[in-house]
Amino acid sequence: MPRRPDARRFARLLRQPSARRFGLLLLLLAGCAVALLLVPRPDPAELPRLADSLGGYAPVAAVVGGALLLVALVPRTFVTLAAGAIFGPLEGAAYALGAALLAAALGFTVGRLLGRQFVAERVRGRLARLDGWFARQSVLGVITVRLLPIAGFGLVSYGYGTTGARMLPFLAGSVIAAVPTAVGYAAIGAAVSSPGQINWYAAAPASLGLIASAIIIHRWWRAERRRRLAPS
Repeated sequence: MPRRPDARRFARLLRQPSARRFGLLLLLLAGCAVALLLVPRPDPAELPRLADSLGGYAPVAAVVGGALLLVALVPRTFVTLAAGAIFGPLEGAAYALGAALLAAALGFTVGRLLGRQFVAERVRGRLARLDGWFARQSVLGVITVRLLPIAGFGLVSYGYGTTGARMLPFLAGSVIAAVPTAVGYAAIGAAVSSPGQINWYAAAPASLGLIASAIIIHRWWRAERRRRLAPS
């Protein structure tokens, strides 16, 4: 029985190195999602004792371990709350931001190596214009995308790597966008680990993040409107 045209096209696609790399990226993301559902959650009470056992290596372990959790699609909220509960509000926020920076670099690099060529060979029309928009993005544009509730931190990092975006603006925008919630959630995590110390100051940075999101989105919308109305 002759093979169907769709099967032949799929077989030709699999022979392309860029398609095989992109398939590997999809398998990686699927594996992370399955592990996220199946791997048992750690007991929060054990985390401070684990940090104590690491001694002076605890900060490095927090940054590297937090980054690996983020690229494995663990929500950044959990990582930041845990950092605050273990190290306190200031150190916890600093280590959470370090983990976010490292995770953004790792996710972007993996997405660029495994997915960029495949995407670049196939974007047409509106998708090509969208890819060009990512390539032209400034730090402000990255901050805007990061603050939108469209996907988790790790998934956005992988996705950016498959576009024509530049790495340095992406990393800078990722860290800046993470500051308000890092400070807020680290403070909440520290307060939860010390009952009776929760107050509205812990939530204030997160609230400021929402205000900043609204301002940035409004500025971006006005800039896009001026660009569309400008004579070509």
